Amino acid sequence: MMNRLSLLEIFLLEMVVWIGLWLSNDYVATLLTLSIGAIVSAVLIIALISELIERTKVPRRYFWIMGLSILAPLLAAALYAWLFGGKLHFIEQPF
Repeated sequence: MMNRLSLLEIFLLEMVVWIGLWLSNDYVATLLTLSIGAIVSAVLIIALISELIERTKVPRRYFWIMGLSILAPLLAAALYAWLFGGKLHFIEQPF
């Protein structure tokens, strides 16, 4: 039986993917960070509200992974902004 990935490993894998995306194309990374962050946040809030109303059999690990999926793109964006002094290339050179 395969061992499951720990939360730290999941977070680090997500960070590697997000940082790679930010370094390759900051415009697409900005769009994906905003859209995926909003979608995952909405799903997490709805899941937490439904969990408060009636307990489900959803494992607690799901909520932690969803939280990490919100945190990883935000931290990758912050790291990119810190490394490049807050400059986004698609704003400075739009075409």
